[in-house]
Amino acid sequence: MSHYPLSAELAAFVQRTLSYTSTDSSLKGLRDSYERMCRDFTPAHPPGLVVHQRQLAQVPLRFYHPDRAAPECGWPWLLYLHGGGWVLGSLDSHDFITAHLAHELQALVIAVDYRLAPEHPFPAAFDDCLAVWRALEQGLGPVPLDHRRRLVMGDSAGGNLAAALCLALRDAAEPLPAAQVLVYPGLGGAASLPSRSQCADAPLLSSSDLECFQALYLPEPEPTSPYARPLLAEDFSHLPPAFIAQAEFDPLRDDGQCYHQRLLQAGVASQLYPGLGLVHGCLRARGLAAEVDGLYDALLRALREFLEPARALPLVSHLQS
Repeated sequence: MSHYPLSAELAAFVQRTLSYTSTDSSLKGLRDSYERMCRDFTPAHPPGLVVHQRQLAQVPLRFYHPDRAAPECGWPWLLYLHGGGWVLGSLDSHDFITAHLAHELQALVIAVDYRLAPEHPFPAAFDDCLAVWRALEQGLGPVPLDHRRRLVMGDSAGGNLAAALCLALRDAAEPLPAAQVLVYPGLGGAASLPSRSQCADAPLLSSSDLECFQALYLPEPEPTSPYARPLLAEDFSHLPPAFIAQAEFDPLRDDGQCYHQRLLQAGVASQLYPGLGLVHGCLRARGLAAEVDGLYDALLRALREFLEPARALPLVSHLQS
C-alpha cells in the first residue's frame, strides 16, 4: 500500500477498516465482518429525522425524512442503492450516508435492500431496483412524493445499478430521474482499462477483489446486457444528467471516467469529480479525512442543484433535445 500516497488520516481509516477482516472466508463470515465494520462507522441519526421500513414490490425499503409534514407537492426524493459488490450490504450498512443525506437535503431518502449474489445473481438486484422505482412512480409508497424532483444515487455496485436503472427507464420510454449520482461506480469496464493495472492492489478494493465480485454477480462468462454492464450500452443519449465521483486509487476509477465521456459524447450533461487521494469505499471516512469531506461537500452541492424545482421540470428527459 506504500505506493499509494494517502493522507495520514485516510491511511488510518484504511487500517481501521481492515481491522475487521475476518479469518472466516465463508460468505456468511464475509458478510458478518462487513456489517460489523459498517456499524463502527455509523453515527447516531441526526435529530428531527423519521425512519421507517416498508416493502414495495416485495423488496424491503427504509424511508428517511424530516419530522414534519410533507411539502404540498410531496417529498423531493432520492433512491439510494448501496454498494458491496452486489454480494455484501444491507439497509444498515449504508445508514451512515442515507440518514445524513435526508437530514442535509431535507428530503426523503429511500434505501433499497435488493437481493444479493451469489444466491441471486444478475438480474435479481437490477430487477428489484427497477420494480421499486416503478412502484414509487405509481404512488404505492407510504408517503407523498414529488414526481418531478427525484434522483437515483448509488456507490460502487449501487452505482452500477443506478446507471442500469436509468438505461432501462430510457429504453422503456418511462419517466426518468432528474439526475443520476454515481460514487466510484463499477460499470462493467474492460479489464484492460489502465486503472485495473495501475491500482491492482489498491487499498480496500483490488482488481482481484473486483473480479471475484463480478464473477458472483455475473456467472455468465461474457454478459452482454448493458443492464449488467452499463458501459456496454450502444446509445448513451437521452439519459439523465450525471454527477460521477471517482477515487484516484481505485481499480474502478476508469469506469467512471469512461461513462462520463460517453455521456458527454451523447450530449448528456455530466460532472466528474476526480477524487484525488481517495480510495474505494471512502464515503465512511466523512469527518475523519479532509479529502473525504471535500467529496461530501461536492456531492451535497450537486444533489441540491439537481433537486431544485427549476432543474426537475421535464418528466421525461428525452423530450428535451
